[in-house]
Amino acid sequence: MTTLTPLPDHTAVRPPGAPLPGAGRGPRRQGGTILAVPALVWYLVFMIGPLVAIFVVAALRWPGMLQPVSFAGLGNVRTVLADPVFWDAVRNTAVQLVVALPIMIGCAYMLGYYVAQRPPGHRIIRYLLFVPGLISTPAKAMVFYAALSPDGLVNGALKSAGLGSLTDAWLASPSTALACLIALDVWSGIGFTAVLFAARLGSVPDELGEAAQLDGAGHWRTMWRIHWPVIRDYTGVVTMLQFLWTLFGSAQHVLLLTQGGPGTSSTTLSFLVYQKAFIAADLGYSQTVGVLLFLVGLAGLLAIRRAFRQTY
Repeated sequence: MTTLTPLPDHTAVRPPGAPLPGAGRGPRRQGGTILAVPALVWYLVFMIGPLVAIFVVAALRWPGMLQPVSFAGLGNVRTVLADPVFWDAVRNTAVQLVVALPIMIGCAYMLGYYVAQRPPGHRIIRYLLFVPGLISTPAKAMVFYAALSPDGLVNGALKSAGLGSLTDAWLASPSTALACLIALDVWSGIGFTAVLFAARLGSVPDELGEAAQLDGAGHWRTMWRIHWPVIRDYTGVVTMLQFLWTLFGSAQHVLLLTQGGPGTSSTTLSFLVYQKAFIAADLGYSQTVGVLLFLVGLAGLLAIRRAFRQTY
């Protein structure tokens, strides 16, 4: 009796000209790798290269671009950690992040939710929210300078309301200079973040909100109990972006408005990097702070990612 052995799958009948399974995968993969080479080279040269350079310069004693360079080892780290200005900058940066991020993300989410409900004129509102992003940083700084100067709009409004005793030199007072910078950060970032939230909320099925409202939930509960958990991961991404912008981008606002003063009351870590590199010409100190700032940023990103990770 003859036993018939089934043929392998690859010998099954195929239409004429059909390729065998797995045929052509090798060339496709090689072609994809070749196309990725320019991006990889760009990343290595312009991203990894400067990052490595920061760590190298942080280990050098370099008192200026045209000055002789010597190896400092951990000497710069000891100098930075023993400097009270550094700890003032750490405190100011921590206050800036703790205050600005929750206010910005919370208000931007509520504003984005409102826009996502498509109220009358919602298209115009979206464009208006982009206005702070269309204004250059020096122009925004000049707006705040005009509003917060001793003869500016804020003091003028307080005097008109009979609250002249509350007037102050807001940008020149140690108790209010940092608060003014935080207000500028929130104002400049809240509109753009709200547009991002509105775009994400627009992709949430309408049935979720309608079902919640049929069950008696108002907009407040629907916003926080229904939509917020759905876009939790996206909220983490937006928070990461604003965290990085606030941590690394605050130097320009400090430079334009307060120069880190009065004293060190508004000096942040990012401004300290600039100050030591371009004003004090202490490149080793500057890049040591830059390394610490990089580590803070990395730890913050990991913490935010863990806090907003989906649990379902």
